[in-house]
Amino acid sequence: MTAKITTEFGAQSTASDVLAGVDLMGRRAIVTGATSGIGAETARALAAAGANVTLAVRNTATGQTVASEIAASTRRREPSVAELDLADPSSVAAFVDSWDGPLHILVNNAGVMATPERRNRQGWEWQFATNHMGHFQLSSGLVDSLSVDGARVVSVSSVGHVNGGILFDDPNFERTVYDPWVAYSQSKTANVLFAVTAADRWSSKGITVNALNPGRIWGTGLGRYMDTPPDSFDPSGATGVSVKTLEQGAATSVLLAGSPSVDGVTGRYFEDCQEADNYTEGVRRGVADHALDSAAADRLWQLSVDLLAAAGYPAPMTAP
Repeated sequence: MTAKITTEFGAQSTASDVLAGVDLMGRRAIVTGATSGIGAETARALAAAGANVTLAVRNTATGQTVASEIAASTRRREPSVAELDLADPSSVAAFVDSWDGPLHILVNNAGVMATPERRNRQGWEWQFATNHMGHFQLSSGLVDSLSVDGARVVSVSSVGHVNGGILFDDPNFERTVYDPWVAYSQSKTANVLFAVTAADRWSSKGITVNALNPGRIWGTGLGRYMDTPPDSFDPSGATGVSVKTLEQGAATSVLLAGSPSVDGVTGRYFEDCQEADNYTEGVRRGVADHALDSAAADRLWQLSVDLLAAAGYPAPMTAP
C-alpha cells in the first residue's frame, strides 16, 4: 500500500499560499472554464508564479476581460484566450488542432452542476458531456504535447462523486428517469476514474494525473441550476466538506498543477491540499471506493473512446 501524501497546506490555504516562492517561468498551462470562479483564480495564481497561461473558455470576450484583469493584478504576461466548448466535440477537436508546442500543465476545471435534462448534438447527457467527455477528448488529444518532463494534468471533481458511480448501461439517461444530481455524481466520479486510468496509461510519458475536491465555494456560476439541493447538501460544512473562499477553493488545484510538494505524485485524489482519506458514510469528504476502482476506470475509458469514435472523433492514446 502506498503512503498517503501530505503537504504543509490545508483547508484554509489560498492558491497564493501554495505557490509562494514557486517559479513556473517557461511552463505553459491551460485552464478550462477560467472566466469565473476557481478557474479564474487558478489561472491567476499560475500566471502570478510565471506560467504562460491559456484560458480555454466558451465566451472569449469574457475571457479577454479576465485575462486583462489577471495581467493587471499579477504584473505578468497577459494570458492567452482560446475558444473551447467542452460539450461540442468539434470545438474540442479545433482547440486541440490549434495547440502548438509543449504543454506542461492542464487543469480540467470547467464544469456544470445539476442542470435540467439536456443533451448535446451527439445525444450525450449534458453534465457527462461537459464535465467528463469534453475533458477526456481534450486531454487525450493533447497527450503528445503533454509528453514533456514533469507535465501535470489536474482533474477537478467534487465531493458529490460519493453519491454514485457510472451508469454504464445508460450513461446518457436514455432509459433511466433523469435526476440532475445522479447525473452530476456520475460526471464527477468520471473525473476521478479518468485520473486513475490516465495516470497508469501515461506514466511512461512522464505525465502525472490527479483528481481533487476543491471544497464548497459560494458565489460562483456552478450553482445556477441548484433550485433544490439533494438531501445530503450541507451549506455549513458541518458534515465534513470544507466551505471556502475562491482563493482557498483554487488552492488544491494549483497544488497539483504547480507545487513541488507533489512532484511525481500520480493517480491520487486530494482535498484540502492533502491526499484524501477513504469516504465514510454520512461524512461529506473523502474518496469513494467506486471512484478508485481500476476495472470501472478502464471500462469508462473504453466507453469514452467508443462514444467519441461513434461521433467521428477517434481518441489517441487509448492503449494501456
